[in-house]
Amino acid sequence: MNPPIRILLVDDHPMVREGLVARLAAVPRFEVVGEAGGRTEALAELARTRPDVVLMDVGLKEVSGIALGAEMLAAQPAIKLLMFSMYDNPEYVQRALQAGARGYVLKDAPAAEIVSAIDAVAAGGTFLSAAVSGRLFRGQAPKPVLTPRESEILSLLGQGASSKQIARQLDLSVRTVEAHRQSIKRKLDLDGQAELIRYAVEHARQGDHP
Repeated sequence: MNPPIRILLVDDHPMVREGLVARLAAVPRFEVVGEAGGRTEALAELARTRPDVVLMDVGLKEVSGIALGAEMLAAQPAIKLLMFSMYDNPEYVQRALQAGARGYVLKDAPAAEIVSAIDAVAAGGTFLSAAVSGRLFRGQAPKPVLTPRESEILSLLGQGASSKQIARQLDLSVRTVEAHRQSIKRKLDLDGQAELIRYAVEHARQGDHP
C-alpha cells in the first residue's frame, strides 16, 4: 500500500478548515497532518509536519496566500502548493501559478473536484477547477502588469486616499499621480474614476492586490 498523501490546510476561517478536514478524512489515502490560520502558524506547521501538499487559501487576512505559498515553497521546495479560493479571477490564477502553485481549486467546487485536485498535484501534475480554466483560456488577453508605483497608488486609492494625499505621501506632484491613475485605468480597462475607485477598494479588501 502507498503511504497516505500528507496535507497541511492553511485557511483563516476555522469553520472552513473544519469542513475541509471532514471532507478529506473520508478519503482513506489522505491524511490531514496540520492546520493553520495565518503565516506564523503555517510556517511552524510546515516545519513540524513536512507535508506533501499544502492546501492554501488565497485570501488570508494578514498576508496574501499567494505570497505565503511562495515563502513556504522557498522553505520546502518539494511540497506541492494547491491554492483554494472563492475567486475565479484569471489574474489571481496567473499570479498563483507564477508563484509556484501546481493547482487552483474553488471553495464551492464539489468535494470530488477538490479530491481530484489534491491527487493531481500530489502526483506531480497540475489542476485547475473547470470554472477557472474556462475563464483563463477564454481567449481574453491578460491584463498588463502594473508597475510598482502604479500598484502603490492603487493600494492607497483603495484605502480612501485622494490624489492630493497620495502626492504628499509619495512626494510626487498631483499631476504625476493623476497621470498614474490614467495609466492604471487604461491598463485595467476601467471606465471612469468611479470604476477605478471601486476596483481599488475591492482589491484592498481582499488583501491580495498585485
